[in-house]
Amino acid sequence: MAKKKKEQKRITRKLLNKYRLVILNEDTFEERISFKLTRLNVFVLSMITTIILISCTTFLIAFTPLREYIPGYSSTSLDQKATRLVTTADSLESVLSINQKYYNSIKKVLTGDVKTVEFDIDSAVQSEKLNLEEVNLDPSEQDIQLRDEVSREDKYSLFESEKSSTDFSLFPPVKGSVTEVYNVEEKHYAIDVAVPKDTPVKAAAAGTVIFAEWTAETGHVMILDHGNNLLTVYKHNASLTKQQGEQVKEGEVIATAGSTGELSTGPHLHFELWRNGYPTDPSKFIDFE
Repeated sequence: MAKKKKEQKRITRKLLNKYRLVILNEDTFEERISFKLTRLNVFVLSMITTIILISCTTFLIAFTPLREYIPGYSSTSLDQKATRLVTTADSLESVLSINQKYYNSIKKVLTGDVKTVEFDIDSAVQSEKLNLEEVNLDPSEQDIQLRDEVSREDKYSLFESEKSSTDFSLFPPVKGSVTEVYNVEEKHYAIDVAVPKDTPVKAAAAGTVIFAEWTAETGHVMILDHGNNLLTVYKHNASLTKQQGEQVKEGEVIATAGSTGELSTGPHLHFELWRNGYPTDPSKFIDFE
């Protein structure tokens, strides 16, 4: 016990022993500054200095822009920019996806690539259960009258579903003799109208030119977008008077008829009508003769 007390006294004495720190002039050895210190003073002063340095550094990092210069520390402005870039990238990806679908639709229009209707096995099974001999397929008198009335009213109107939202009709792009009709079996999704060379070709409806280029097979081609997923296509033209991106009015001249392209056999207009990515018989809505 006495030995332990002696050790404590020795340590206390070392801590409290006074030392003198003197700063001398090197040439004259003149005493300029002197300090009286103990080991305890030096320890306490070192701890206080360390705490102050840590506090100041923490303040600079947490509350000043200097933290942006510290490697590995995230910048608020950089985080905001990164967030904006991620949002922009997502938006661009969505727009790109929509545009890709739109371009694929135009490609189908140019190449005449139409998907076949998928076979519904459930419908086939149900139809097999029906005995056609027991089904009366003859229309009633009221049914015949209704069909005649609807046929007369809708002869030249475009899609009954659109009547509620817009009053839409199609203008004949040219007047002439129909040389080839719409034929799905032969993959001729258009009406061919024979006209003299350089006959003005007019827009079937108001819309935007989304394609106005030359193709090897169909010559000068123009495609108009009329909204509501409706496209009209004009092929084998001698020349085009409108460019991609231009707005056109109904009946406005957009091209001159000709016989351009490898598939053309004479001056005529090859006119197509596409709805929701699928072709439609134009003669149901336009009188070409």
